[in-house]
Amino acid sequence: MTTIKVSVRNLVEFVLRHGDLQPGSIGASRAQEGIKAHQYIQKISGAEYVPEVMLSYSYLQEDLTLEIKGRADGVIKKESGECIDEIKTTSLDLSHIDESFSDLHWAQAQCYAFMYASREGLETMEIQLTYFQLDTAQTKRFSKRFSWAELSDFFLSLVERYLMWARQLQEWSVMRDASIRLMLFPFRTYRPGQRELAVAVYKTIQQSQKLFAQAPTGIGKTMGTLFPALKAMAEGFTVQIFYLTAKTITRTVAEKAINDLQKDGLKIKRLTLTAKRKLCFLPEVVCLPEGCSFAKGYYDRASAAVEDVFKEDAWTRQVIEEYAHKHSICPFEFSLELANWADVVICDYNYVFDPRVYLRRFFLDGGEYTFLVDEAHNLVERAREMFSAELGKESWLKLKRLTKEDDLRLTKSLTKVNSALIKERKRCIEVSGSGESVEKEPPTKLVQALRNFVKEVEQFLKTNDQFFVWREQLVEQYFQALSFIRTADSYDERYVTYLQQVHEDFRVKLFCLDPSVRLKEALGRGRAAVLFSATLSPMEYFMNVLGGDETSYKLKLTSPFPAANLCLLINDRISTKFKQRTASYDQVVEVIATAIEHKAGNYLVYFPSYDYLDEVYLRFREHYQQVRVICQTSGMAEEKREEFLATFATNPAQTLVGFALMGGIFGEGIDLIGDRLSGAIVVGVGLPQISMEREIIRSYYESRNGHGYEFAYMYPGLNKVLQAVGRVIRTEEDQGIVLLIDERFSLTSYKKLFPEEWGTIRYVANPGSICKTIKSFWVACGKGC
Repeated sequence: MTTIKVSVRNLVEFVLRHGDLQPGSIGASRAQEGIKAHQYIQKISGAEYVPEVMLSYSYLQEDLTLEIKGRADGVIKKESGECIDEIKTTSLDLSHIDESFSDLHWAQAQCYAFMYASREGLETMEIQLTYFQLDTAQTKRFSKRFSWAELSDFFLSLVERYLMWARQLQEWSVMRDASIRLMLFPFRTYRPGQRELAVAVYKTIQQSQKLFAQAPTGIGKTMGTLFPALKAMAEGFTVQIFYLTAKTITRTVAEKAINDLQKDGLKIKRLTLTAKRKLCFLPEVVCLPEGCSFAKGYYDRASAAVEDVFKEDAWTRQVIEEYAHKHSICPFEFSLELANWADVVICDYNYVFDPRVYLRRFFLDGGEYTFLVDEAHNLVERAREMFSAELGKESWLKLKRLTKEDDLRLTKSLTKVNSALIKERKRCIEVSGSGESVEKEPPTKLVQALRNFVKEVEQFLKTNDQFFVWREQLVEQYFQALSFIRTADSYDERYVTYLQQVHEDFRVKLFCLDPSVRLKEALGRGRAAVLFSATLSPMEYFMNVLGGDETSYKLKLTSPFPAANLCLLINDRISTKFKQRTASYDQVVEVIATAIEHKAGNYLVYFPSYDYLDEVYLRFREHYQQVRVICQTSGMAEEKREEFLATFATNPAQTLVGFALMGGIFGEGIDLIGDRLSGAIVVGVGLPQISMEREIIRSYYESRNGHGYEFAYMYPGLNKVLQAVGRVIRTEEDQGIVLLIDERFSLTSYKKLFPEEWGTIRYVANPGSICKTIKSFWVACGKGC
């Protein structure tokens, strides 16, 4: 017999939800305050109040069991009988809330009452809705009494309406699991290290653990993680797989891997989540029902759209847009709805980790999910960004000026925010003598002003449907304020407040220095997590900052490619340190020319900054006009990126040199196979530019573990170098050269971090020795000129 599980909330919403789509669920994002409010009410309600009561009910029909689970906020043991208490927090004035305020709230409470009455054998149950006003701490209560028969009729009518959908899910899960069990590994053999990775992933999921895996290029990480995760799904160890990426290109690789398996007979529902700005049907994102027909009445049409699209197995951007148009609903919200029913969700990191946008419908209470975190080295800086929050004064002043003729209450709240920012700026200048300072406490007065602003915006948006030109900007500032407040609620010793005057603007940043605790918390919302990359080195560093602990598994695999295919040279006679860069320009130009002269081919040269890149590019182009050169520019559009990569053609008749930024869009995640890339030259050790933020990170880790410089500069820099080197050898047949230029590459502190697959490293002191070594390599490969 198949069991389909559904939460009370999802059951009620799927069957009964209707009406308009509201922007980002206005008023629903004050989660921390809501939790505290629940705890407060539960605490003051006396000994007869039993909080957080887990309830479940299994409905059996033929060969299907529908298991409904939920957690009642409270059960009150009264003399007159027992009562279910459903607590709802709100920012609305309680005068706007009456007994008929929300059918969904009553429905949820009735489900809990039925489940409790069934368990305890009760003939009647009282239901109480408790509304708690977040800003005034006032409560308003409504209560009704129901017979068991009334509750049963209501509950079973919901279940019957859901059962058709549940049976479709059951039929699908049986078909899916059968296809997974029959699924064979899609290649004739495992690559060296790939089977070891797959076994480790399966055991990690089976044992509800975390795995940190360093798997060099060529092992086949995507299939090596997805294949065992799918096998674990068929065995019931996970209900859903989230394949998390930082870049579009790695998302595409994951899509292709699953598509290949589907062609071989795998039955799976896969979903790719796309950013809202790319999916929106309107020229401007207007997420208000009065300005968007796709938001107006969204919930009246959403369920039909979900059932309609279920006949498709690949929920790609094109499919989502097609069905969203067909049913006239918001495509982005539709894609989030589909995430409830997908077996594999391919998406950006932020859908699991970012507190501003993560999928609360999944991760509020956690579940049997598996997280496959691709290119996990990228998660360190992304996590710092996601867990930080920033405000700029000018946008608040601008909005204040826009609203002053239309709404005095909003303007007054904006004035308070602006005044708080002015005081922070004044204090910053007084303390530092400049426009930059760092503090170890959050800006309490500013947070207070933002809370007041949030309250006024929620009141305004829920009671005023008049159109104002500044309405969209108001919503944008509202979410910015919520993000800042939420971050302030999580503020601890891992944060600092960074105040900075930037040109005409003044900025306040709650800066997360150490994301490890919050990442660990986010990973804990699932059953298992696999964090993998070709450059997860040093492993201890990444486990430290990415939420690992002593119980986490770790795996280091060696490269499957012959070491002889890579000629790796280090020129340690040139300094690329910032103060010596001017003297290095012509030296670097000469070394590049020497490295490429023995084989006509395509080469990439990586630099630590655009300034350095531009200077060497111009000099090289001037002196070596017979060589074709192209150059990465800041903020390249997607079509320009594609043009850049397309220039690296097979069988090049003329040598091409591409100048690119280390750690940039061409520094990782690109596959130039065979003679599309003959070599890479890496200029510098990739250290992040010295800045106040980097120095804050350095100081933090120096006090924590004595490795401040390594954590802030050295390890992130070397990771960029490792990624650049990894562009050259992508398959067993690839052969190529890599030349690292910097005196620091000969230091013991760097040499001990070099990966094993680098094999023999040749130190070359001058152009003559570079020339001789590279020429010998290409001759040995049969490709010398």
